[in-house]
Amino acid sequence: MSAKKILKVILPLALGGFLVWYSLSKVSIDTLLQYFKDANYWWIALGLFFGILSHLSRAYRWKFLLEPMGYKPDFGNSTMAVLVAYLVNYAVPRAGEVSRAAVMTNYEDIPFEKGFGTIVAERIADMIMMLCIITITLFVQFDFIYDLLTKNFNPTKIALILGVVILGFILLRRYVKKAQSGIGLKIKKFIAGLVEGATSIFKMEHKWAFIFHTIFIWVMYVAMFWATIPAIEGLNVPFGGVLIGFIAGGFSIAATNGGIGLYPVAVAGALALFGVPEEPATAFGWIMWTAQTLMIIVFGGLAFLLLPIYNKNK
Repeated sequence: MSAKKILKVILPLALGGFLVWYSLSKVSIDTLLQYFKDANYWWIALGLFFGILSHLSRAYRWKFLLEPMGYKPDFGNSTMAVLVAYLVNYAVPRAGEVSRAAVMTNYEDIPFEKGFGTIVAERIADMIMMLCIITITLFVQFDFIYDLLTKNFNPTKIALILGVVILGFILLRRYVKKAQSGIGLKIKKFIAGLVEGATSIFKMEHKWAFIFHTIFIWVMYVAMFWATIPAIEGLNVPFGGVLIGFIAGGFSIAATNGGIGLYPVAVAGALALFGVPEEPATAFGWIMWTAQTLMIIVFGGLAFLLLPIYNKNK
């Protein structure tokens, strides 16, 4: 294994370990354990139920991308491939997509490159949904975000930064448009791929079913976050806080292996903006992360073990 690949595995784990220490320096283990003990696990179970629905919907949505190529995968195999992918991502970031395509190659005879290509298309759709949630949050919480920025930053500096960003975007756009080689060409190809992937969704036979499941998956993600909040007695978070906390948690999962260490810190930081005390906010982050992680470990592990049994006759 090359040094670059080793660093890709070790650095997120090291960052996660440091953030676990940082989080526990703010709230003691004994205090966290007390929150876990007092939590209402019916609400946590409801949140996990929404999470399971999102995974099932993701597995079902996959068929809409595979069917035009002549493949009709078994729903059980699709579901277990998705669960295995989530489990692998906890060990090696972004390796889950590779394992997911490999599972379908092994048990459904779907060529790896074709299966992986559909997963990339899915990721584009998911990225668009995340951008939509961010946009909705900006509209819903515009006054709050505006007040937060103006109270903590000089309005003149904000205007200057926005001006620099807009000017930089215009210059970058011109540079990329004219680029014939180097990083500019890579950016141009990446953007073209995003556009092609996004527009291809509207060209598929069951595009509205695909769009419905994409929206449903992300609604379930947000619902999972929202449903877990009442698990901690007295934890009051407004809808805007739910959205901002969800976004912060989502980015933390992409930054470290399954959000280890970073997820509780990011969520607590987001909730603190809405006046939520640090202690229950951090405890909620740990409970939310632990529930998600255990769900993935249990169901992903079972899927890994059941795949050869389920396909023993193939």
